[in-house]
Amino acid sequence: MPNTDVWARIAIQSGDITKLETDAIVNAANEQLAGGGGVDGAIHRAAGPELPVACAALGGCPTGDAKITPGFNLPARWIVHTVGPVYRDGSRDEAALLASCYQRSMQVAVEHGARTVAFPAISTGVYGYPFEDATRIAIDTVASFLASEGTDTIDQVVLIFHGDRDFDAAKRIFEENAR
Repeated sequence: MPNTDVWARIAIQSGDITKLETDAIVNAANEQLAGGGGVDGAIHRAAGPELPVACAALGGCPTGDAKITPGFNLPARWIVHTVGPVYRDGSRDEAALLASCYQRSMQVAVEHGARTVAFPAISTGVYGYPFEDATRIAIDTVASFLASEGTDTIDQVVLIFHGDRDFDAAKRIFEENAR
């Protein structure tokens, strides 16, 4: 079982990621970093017209990796863009790619001095990843990263969910893991 200190550094919340005052928020992006629907569209709208220009300069992002831009008009200083896998049947490395999204996002955030990071539910929207499976991967990956990195990197990770149903399910999964 991971160090209980790790679990104290993970928060499960319901709300709007674009309103969070964290050092970095994570964007569930597409490979072109072009903005889209869902969380990606909301972040692009809230960040303002400079974000698409900054994203275009990055030249895209492969699935499972992460890149960073300033937060522009957001309360967050940074936006870490990560591309989650499109879920097909679970046999195409989807779990490893999804875990890599969380791992690489935290690594990139730490490289830029972020001490607080917020994640949406990556790949669970139009990319079709089963919500509970994706949430378990998110929680396990975040907890493992925090345990391996110690307290010299990230002080808090917020996993933020839109809507009561997703929040309630995520909270239940978190509590099962944090025991």
